[in-house]
Amino acid sequence: MRRHIHAKISSGEGGLYLVLMFPVTVAFLLTFTLSRVVSYFVPWLYLLDVGGQRVHHFAYGILVLAAAGYLALTFSGPRAKYLISLFYGFGLGLAFDEFGMWLRLRDDDPIRWSYDGFLTVIGTFFFVISAKTGIKLFKKLWPFGPKSGPPTSLTF
Repeated sequence: MRRHIHAKISSGEGGLYLVLMFPVTVAFLLTFTLSRVVSYFVPWLYLLDVGGQRVHHFAYGILVLAAAGYLALTFSGPRAKYLISLFYGFGLGLAFDEFGMWLRLRDDDPIRWSYDGFLTVIGTFFFVISAKTGIKLFKKLWPFGPKSGPPTSLTF
């Protein structure tokens, strides 16, 4: 499986990024949902206060996206691509959870909650279209499960 992904990376063959969309989507949806729940039930919880201004988690998401971009350029192995795609989805979830604040740059509830439905629908759409190949990839690259038999290739 990893050799198959490496061959796709080396040859530029299509289908790799559709497969990697599944872990990105899973990490995005989990992070997005968890950050919504935490910011709703514990609105006073934040990590950094600079000069009396709260640093919102979309700023951390942008930093995670930058780090994931650097890692994606640095590492080309199949396991690295998979783990980086999870990291990238985590950054997207943090950043897009507060997308309304990007547009208005204010911290009031109507802005923070207005884009949630849209983002959830888009995230669900990406999850559905990438689920079949993503589950196959997840089974092959899961680091804790037993490996049975020789690695096989995915069909797209």
